[in-house]
Amino acid sequence: MPVPVPQQRAVPAAEATHVADLTLLVIEDDPAGTTITVPELSAAAGTRVRVRTARNLTEAGRLLTDDVDCILLDLALPVPGQVAGQAPPLSGGGGPPEATGPASARAHELAALTHVLRIAPLHAVLALTARDDTELAAEAVRVGAQDYLFRGELDARVLSRAIRYAVERKRADLAHHQLTESRLRAQENARLERGLLPTPLLDGSELSFAARYRPGRSRALLGGDFYDAVRTPDGTVHAMIGDVCGHGPDEAALGVELRIAWRALTLAGLCGDELLSTLQQVLEHERQSEEIFATLCTVDIAPDGRRAGLCLAGHPAPLLARRGLPARLLPYEDGGPALGLLPRARWPRLQAELGGEWSLMMYTDGLIEGRVGTGGSERLGQDGMVAMVNERLDQGLAGEELLEAAVAEVRRLNGGELTDDVAVLLLGRDPERIRRGGGSTPRSRPVTSASSVSAAAGRPLGVQRPPL
Repeated sequence: MPVPVPQQRAVPAAEATHVADLTLLVIEDDPAGTTITVPELSAAAGTRVRVRTARNLTEAGRLLTDDVDCILLDLALPVPGQVAGQAPPLSGGGGPPEATGPASARAHELAALTHVLRIAPLHAVLALTARDDTELAAEAVRVGAQDYLFRGELDARVLSRAIRYAVERKRADLAHHQLTESRLRAQENARLERGLLPTPLLDGSELSFAARYRPGRSRALLGGDFYDAVRTPDGTVHAMIGDVCGHGPDEAALGVELRIAWRALTLAGLCGDELLSTLQQVLEHERQSEEIFATLCTVDIAPDGRRAGLCLAGHPAPLLARRGLPARLLPYEDGGPALGLLPRARWPRLQAELGGEWSLMMYTDGLIEGRVGTGGSERLGQDGMVAMVNERLDQGLAGEELLEAAVAEVRRLNGGELTDDVAVLLLGRDPERIRRGGGSTPRSRPVTSASSVSAAAGRPLGVQRPPL
């Protein structure tokens, strides 16, 4: 039975409101030998100290609860199953025993501390040892104790101060450990998400490519929007952009699966309705609930770059700009439903004439659903986006500068960050650049700011509207 503890004195209300109560678990084979009483601890600490006593580690395991703030452990306490004066074997199984020596003796002396640290990883621990064994006391701190005390120097003031110090140090250690784990997890997630962002496969193509990506989730690199572009051996350039409903981590993972599936199916030769039907099967097998769906827009551009096939699965139509003409939306009346809505849906392939010099902008609805107007009561919409892009074209912007400016303007009209994911990609054909032999390096990176567009926005108006 635990040794009775003297009755605690009443603590004034002023003291109780300033410092929280503390609970100390004393693990010692002779608790009565500790001359420090609870009233003395309370007076020295300025708060109430509740003391529990245990004669051995087995009893301590029963008394160890979440409300214990600190453990005072006698290092001389034997571990259950350990014969006094005999070091425990360090080898496991039936193998040969480890060599005995100073290390084995030290492990034996710290066996009780090791046991307590294992069963109480979240509690502060004070090691209690003899005054002349400073090396053992220091080793206890290195092993994991928050501080040590010498038995001969134990008094109320020293113990109360050591308890508060040990508790605060343990809290700081746990907070530092959690912060380190959080940082490592964030770094690992960032590396994973960067690796999942697409790298277009357009080697050998005469078309230019640019893209911008902004996830709606805070501190994320990847959202439910996805896009990709590849060139098949026959010279056809295939591009797609899609959006999984929602913008959490599950939607981001599903978007990556659909993008990888699209690339594999495209390189295998599938196109149009056959490709989208197969993608719908992938979606149906991988989604977490039947309410999840995804919109998709795919284009396949002929090797000569003058024609394109278009398939829409509940997705906004691309924007086409040709030199000297205002940008306009491609026809979208005959598009099919979003993937995952109808079991046996069909997606007709529309043929579009692009011309000799053009740019084609594909985007997700995050670009057109931002708020505009007084009080943010209206959405930008496709018509508003077309007018906004034409204004940027009149300013002489093209390529990546145009994408930067467009995303920045949508954010400005919305009055701040957009809540939905935004993905925009731009394919273009410039015969003059092709004649000069100027190839393009496909680029794909997340949007971080619109500071790079401020200088470009002040360019004088060109005589003729350039392509995107």
